[in-house]
Amino acid sequence: MPFNLPIALTWFRIATIPFFVALFYVPEAVLPITLRDGIAAWVFIFAAITDWLDGWLARRWNQTSAFGAFLDPVADKLMVTAALLVLINLDRVGSLIALVIIGREITISALREWMAQLGASGNVAVHWLGKFKTAAQMIAIPCLIYGQSAWGLPIYSIGQVLIIVAAILTVWSMFYYLRRAWPVIVAKT
Repeated sequence: MPFNLPIALTWFRIATIPFFVALFYVPEAVLPITLRDGIAAWVFIFAAITDWLDGWLARRWNQTSAFGAFLDPVADKLMVTAALLVLINLDRVGSLIALVIIGREITISALREWMAQLGASGNVAVHWLGKFKTAAQMIAIPCLIYGQSAWGLPIYSIGQVLIIVAAILTVWSMFYYLRRAWPVIVAKT
């Protein structure tokens, strides 16, 4: 297993998940809700930045690896899933939206693995739809975690709109990837 700074950032992102979730179990007498939500939002933002940074560094420094390519999306999906579960618990996101987003991630991850085994991973390579979906999620989630207005902006309302946009893009991108994979699926089964 290779170890370099991009992979270290990915492992760090995974390690932040328990800290992120634990914030929501600290009693309000110890950590007021507004402060907790602000810290948690910044933890998520930091994790989202490291998600972008580890990929950029790996490409820039020519430190890409099969292990890094495997671990990076796993870390991303774990962080998003943890955040969505917290948001459901806080009643800041609907369970249907969370189910759509998490279900798509599981489906497309399994599809990509299967297509790789069939030698057709190019059919389900990352597309701009998936990138926009991820961007919408990564902006919506910290807005929903923060849950209040800031700098005169309705941050929570922005998060509500963006999570719906993310859910729509999630379904759209899932159908896009399934449509791209379908000819291979039909031919190989």
